[in-house]
Amino acid sequence: VLRDDFRQPPGDVVVAAGEPAVLECIPPRGHPEPSVSWKKNGARLSDKDERLTIRGGKLMLASTRKSDAGVYVCVATNVVGERDSEPAELVVF
Repeated sequence: VLRDDFRQPPGDVVVAAGEPAVLECIPPRGHPEPSVSWKKNGARLSDKDERLTIRGGKLMLASTRKSDAGVYVCVATNVVGERDSEPAELVVF
C-alpha cells in the first residue's frame, strides 16, 4: 500500500548563499513504510555529495551555493511504487 497524500510536502525555502538549508518532507503512509529520496529539477539527488544529508525525509544542505537553487521534489518509494510530492523551490540569494 502507498497512499497518495504526503503528510507534509516540502515548502519553498529562501536562504542566503553559504547558509544551511533544510527541506522537510513527511511521506504518505504506506506498507511497507516508504523510503524518501529527493529530485532536483527532475534529476535524482545523489547522497554521494558530502554537502547533502538526507535523514528521515529531511534534505539538508550544509552550505548552499547559487547552483543549489531550483525545484525540489520529495519522492516516497516502496514495493508498490513511488509518489512525487508537490514541488518546492529553493531560492539562494
